[in-house]
Amino acid sequence: MSEAGWRQFLAAEGVEDWVVLHGGATAFFRCSTLADAAALAARVAEAARGASPQPLLTLTETGVVVRLTRDVWLVDEVHIELARAVSSVARAHGAPADRSRVREVQVAVSARPADVDLAFWRAVLGYAPCADDNAVDPLGIGSTVWMQELDPERELRHAMHIDVSVAKDHIEEVLAAALAAGGRIVEDGDAPEYWILADSAGNKVCAWPDGATRMPTPSTDEPAPRLDV
Repeated sequence: MSEAGWRQFLAAEGVEDWVVLHGGATAFFRCSTLADAAALAARVAEAARGASPQPLLTLTETGVVVRLTRDVWLVDEVHIELARAVSSVARAHGAPADRSRVREVQVAVSARPADVDLAFWRAVLGYAPCADDNAVDPLGIGSTVWMQELDPERELRHAMHIDVSVAKDHIEEVLAAALAAGGRIVEDGDAPEYWILADSAGNKVCAWPDGATRMPTPSTDEPAPRLDV
C-alpha cells in the first residue's frame, strides 16, 4: 500500500463527485425519500457487481453514501472506473452528488509503540481489522479506530483524539463555522495541509482536507482531544 493509489484517484478526470477521506474515496448522492435512496442503492449495487471488495452503502432518507474502500491506503486504479460508473448511475437516477455532506470521523488512540493495544479495541468494540494499525466497524456505522504511535522520548504515554476529514473545497466554510462557534486558530503554518484550532477549553482541533499529504501531530504534551478536518 502506498500514496500512489489515492493520488492517482485525486488526479483522475470524471471523479469530481468523490472525496478522498481517511477511509478512502467517498461520495454522497442526494435523494428525496428513503425509498428513492433504496432504489438508487440497488442500481449502484448492480453497477458494482464483481467489484472486490464491494463498496459500502449507507442509506438515509436524504440520500446514499457510497464508500469504495475502508482505508485511504487501499484506493487504487480500479476504483477510478468504479467511481465513474457509480456517478453515472446516480446521474441517470436524478441523484446529484453533494460533496459538502461527505465527512468522516475517526477515533485516534495514541500510545507509545510498546503500549499499542489494538487487539483490545477490536475486541471491546466488535470491530474488524482493515489495516495493521486500525479497526473498522463491520457494519460501516461507527467511527474507525486508528492507533497512532507516540514518540517514546515524549513524557506523554497515551492520549486520544478525534479526526474528521472533509472535502478540500469545503474546508474554508468548516473553519469559518468553527471560528464563529468560538474556536480559535492555534497553528496554520502547515496550511492548507491542515489547521490546528482549539475550543474555549483548549481542546485541539486539526482541520484536514482531502488530498493532504500528511497527518498533523500535537505540538504539546497535553492529552487533549484533536479533530482533523
